[in-house]
Amino acid sequence: MESRDPAEPMSPGEATQSGARPADRYGLLKHSREFLDFFWDIAKPEQETRLAATEKLLEYLRGRPKGSEMKYALKRLITGLGVGRETARPCYSLALAQLLQSFEDLPLCSILQQIQEKYDLHQVKKAMLRPALFANLFGVLALFQSGRLVKDQEALMKSVKLLQALAQYQNHLQEQPRKALVDILSEVSKATLQEILPEVLKADLNIILSSPEQLELFLLAQQKVPSKLKKLVGSVNLFSDENVPRLVNVLKMAASSVKKDRKLPAIALDLLRLALKEDKFPRFWKEVVEQGLLKMQFWPASYLCFRLLGAALPLLTKEQLHLVVQGDVIRHYGEHVCTAKLPKQFKFAPEMDDYVGTFLEGCQDDPERQLAVLVAFSSVTNQGLPVTPTFWRVVRFLSPPALRGYVAWLQAMFLQPDLDSLVDFSTNNQKKAQDSSLHMPERAVFRLRKWIIFRLVSIVDSLHLEMEEALTEQVARFCLFHSFFVTKKPTSQIPETKHPFSFPLENQAREAVSSAFFSLLQTLSTQFKQAPGQTQGGQPWTYHLVQFADLLLNHSHNVTTVTPFTAQQRQAWDRMLQTLKELEAHSAEARAAAFQHLLLLVGIHLLKSPAESCDLLGDIQTCIRKSLGEKPRRSRTKTIDPQEPPWVEVLVEILLALLAQPSHLMRQVARSVFGHICSHLTPRALQLILDVLNPETSEDENDRVVVTDDSDERRLKGAEDKSEEGEDNRSSESEEESEGEESEEEERDGDVDQGFREQLMTVLQAGKALGGEDSENEEELGDEAMMALDQSLASLFAEQKLRIQARRDEKNKLQKEKALRRDFQIRVLDLVEVLVTKQPENALVLELLEPLLSIIRRSLRSSSSKQEQDLLHKTARIFTHHLCRARRYCHDLGERAEALHAQVERLVQQAGRQPDSPTALYHFNASLYLLRVLKGNTAEGCVHETQEKQKASTDPSSMPTGPQAASCLDLNLVTRVYSTALSSFLTKRNSPLTVPMFLSLFSRHPVLCQSLFPILVQHITGPVRPRHQACLLLQKTLSMREVRSCFEDPEWKQLMGQVLAKVTENLRVLGEAQTKAQHQQALSSLELLNVLFRTCKHEKLTLDLTVLLGVLQGQQQSLQQGAHSTGSSRLHDLYWQAMKTLGV
Repeated sequence: MESRDPAEPMSPGEATQSGARPADRYGLLKHSREFLDFFWDIAKPEQETRLAATEKLLEYLRGRPKGSEMKYALKRLITGLGVGRETARPCYSLALAQLLQSFEDLPLCSILQQIQEKYDLHQVKKAMLRPALFANLFGVLALFQSGRLVKDQEALMKSVKLLQALAQYQNHLQEQPRKALVDILSEVSKATLQEILPEVLKADLNIILSSPEQLELFLLAQQKVPSKLKKLVGSVNLFSDENVPRLVNVLKMAASSVKKDRKLPAIALDLLRLALKEDKFPRFWKEVVEQGLLKMQFWPASYLCFRLLGAALPLLTKEQLHLVVQGDVIRHYGEHVCTAKLPKQFKFAPEMDDYVGTFLEGCQDDPERQLAVLVAFSSVTNQGLPVTPTFWRVVRFLSPPALRGYVAWLQAMFLQPDLDSLVDFSTNNQKKAQDSSLHMPERAVFRLRKWIIFRLVSIVDSLHLEMEEALTEQVARFCLFHSFFVTKKPTSQIPETKHPFSFPLENQAREAVSSAFFSLLQTLSTQFKQAPGQTQGGQPWTYHLVQFADLLLNHSHNVTTVTPFTAQQRQAWDRMLQTLKELEAHSAEARAAAFQHLLLLVGIHLLKSPAESCDLLGDIQTCIRKSLGEKPRRSRTKTIDPQEPPWVEVLVEILLALLAQPSHLMRQVARSVFGHICSHLTPRALQLILDVLNPETSEDENDRVVVTDDSDERRLKGAEDKSEEGEDNRSSESEEESEGEESEEEERDGDVDQGFREQLMTVLQAGKALGGEDSENEEELGDEAMMALDQSLASLFAEQKLRIQARRDEKNKLQKEKALRRDFQIRVLDLVEVLVTKQPENALVLELLEPLLSIIRRSLRSSSSKQEQDLLHKTARIFTHHLCRARRYCHDLGERAEALHAQVERLVQQAGRQPDSPTALYHFNASLYLLRVLKGNTAEGCVHETQEKQKASTDPSSMPTGPQAASCLDLNLVTRVYSTALSSFLTKRNSPLTVPMFLSLFSRHPVLCQSLFPILVQHITGPVRPRHQACLLLQKTLSMREVRSCFEDPEWKQLMGQVLAKVTENLRVLGEAQTKAQHQQALSSLELLNVLFRTCKHEKLTLDLTVLLGVLQGQQQSLQQGAHSTGSSRLHDLYWQAMKTLGV
């Protein structure tokens, strides 16, 4: 049993229950339970609970300021200062401070005396010394936090003396008393400080420079009472050659003290301000920071230097900033950013981002300093690659002039990299690397240029709403020019030609620029609102870029393309411009805007890959003219093909070709264009999309669309990452190689076939190396025979190795092709999603059901890879949320009604044949969707289909009545289909159909219940499993209002009577259950009975319950005999619930 802390009294509940104390030692009987609970809540760890308890305590005491409660409260709070739980001491200290602040008539000296008497350091036992020390410390802090200590001279002097006494117990309190003393003296007046200073500060400079607290006290006095300090200590130069090593040691101690807090010590910032004030900042930064702290190779000291760098930014002039951001501190910071890659390793970069962001936000009126700091951090490079990320959030704080200057600096560094101006470094692993190519200036230039181009794009991406249009256009033109064009001769009409490259732009760098340009193009195309005031003339950004590209093409004497245009390609470009002018006449149509966007994008791609985009442009122009109602121009040499496909089919093929490219921008454009043309979609055009999604055709046949791979592009983006990390991963690579060799050996052993074994036996027998029974009597092989045998074996194994490698390469190729196809199918699903979202009433949507189900079936069977899972999730989301649950659906079936009925039957049958319930659920939901479509369509459109059936049917009961007479739904056929499914579900042991499926059927189409309920009633008294499922379905269904509305009152009462009779028959064996299944059968019967009682009560139906009451009473004795069996409590509850309803 735990012993109670002697400083903590008993709880009120314990005091009332304990009879061992005849005397009320703590005076608990005088106070209410509510008042005493305040003190328990004050010590709880939850801050909200503590603050609420303190506030309630103060309110309670304000109503009784002179009562015994105040005395008890002070005593209790002072007792709490020294409790054994260390987390509770600050809580009591804060509550005491607020109490003293609220009741200013309480004398501080009296409170301090009570604390010292309660925790007398001279009389306390050794075991209680530590709590007593903290009680005194927190007591003084409570007086200080009340705000009254600096006004009470006597209490202040006593508190100072107590803190000086506590400072001697450094093993327990460390530097906390001195820190508290500095905090208190920083709040007192100058006169008070002059009086106290001789008692708290020694006149010995060695003592002053012995700890951060002593030095901080010295700096405080120098700031507030410099004359008094000079009389006491004399003239002191802290930054002298003798004192600099001492300052370094003091700062090291300060860095260690805040190691866990991760903050800048106040003493470091005070020294920085003093150095600035005395105009000794260069000496302080060079000798104390860079030559002192930074050389210690002590990470807390390094972090202090980093924090000092960030905190100094707002305090420095432009010249001082240049000194700081070009020194060793920022270089060491860059090394830390490069090497701090492990997940659990501390990373200082987010903290530095906060410092830089605060600085940039605070000096909006000084763009030169903003630009200097941003350029400085962008110049910290690791072998040419800046350590700051390309997307840096602090850029949003730049003023417009600073942003313009920063963009100009980036472009200048891209064109003429000044490697000497960079603060470049290499990591230890890079220095040890023997590869000389890693240290070539060309590599550094490539890494720098790649970073710069992506930084320019990220600036537009993050500041597209605030950026000036001219600056955005400048960046876009810069990226476009250096992606596809080369300067031949400078001209004043094209500013981009005026600045030559100091280092040639390599093909690899140009590919990076091209990749960045299309990323920028996506930002400009999708995120900018094309308002008239945003671009000149209200045109989209891509239009202006095409106009700029046309300007460059027309200046062939000054500029040439990287990939020269042929005459046919130039004609395609000119025709594209002409089509754009024609589209302006239809600018009011949304479809024209989508076509313009597509045409502009493919036109820009003509600059990147002319051969591939030339024919595509022609097809797009033909589709545009046809879609807008224009007649295509007739060629003199070609006649019009009567079998020419409609324009929408050609355009769908074009969109599929665009989706085959690994470009997110192309994907967005394809979605946008397809959204405008999907209303014109034809069955053949839809079939083009389904051919891609259909696994049976897309895997076995050669696809018309060639899916491109972006592995080269990813390899380009990760080139310097691999080279950068290559030196650090040599050991891991060797391990991987050894593992790879082992796996290759295993695979090679597994690939040995019978043919190779036969060839090997033939070679050995021919060389007589494999003898028979008389081999012992044969002579050994000679040297020449052995050499010949070795050559034969080497040749055989070499051929086998080549065959194994060929099989392996073929396998890898097939896997890669499969991955590309899956990725292509995921992108093509975008078109399906657009169709079912924007055209849910289109009859072609009905053609999507079975292809989507086919994808789901296949993916559920082989969803091991991430691509298969992504394909499954996207297909299931489209099928479930956008198709089956859509609010709108097709209302014009035409001649499809009969085919849809057959499809409903086929889907239900397929659901019953699936290997698992999830797959069956998709098929069952598809059938419910078709039922909804058939039910929602009028019979006028399908009279001619069902006319013969209606003539042949002479039974008036089979004719639909009411609302069903006006719909296309063949109720007899549908009833037969679902009756078969329900019977299969109730009788088949491992049926994939489930109860929720039929509940969904009954709730969405309750008209079928009239025909399906007899099947359920029939199985109530059947075998165990169908009985349980039937009872469960009836329990859920009988309470549905939709189901009740489909029955007339006599029919409903008759149904209730039939169910009651079946349940009564089941209950005749109640209490005789021997197995778990029989027990479950009794439970389901009683649950169904209680549902019947509730339904009858709600409907106010009158049924004959005499037989049922007799059956239940007759089973009471057998039920009580099994009262102690497992699970019988639930059975008894249901039984007596039913008996209570019957009035027993």
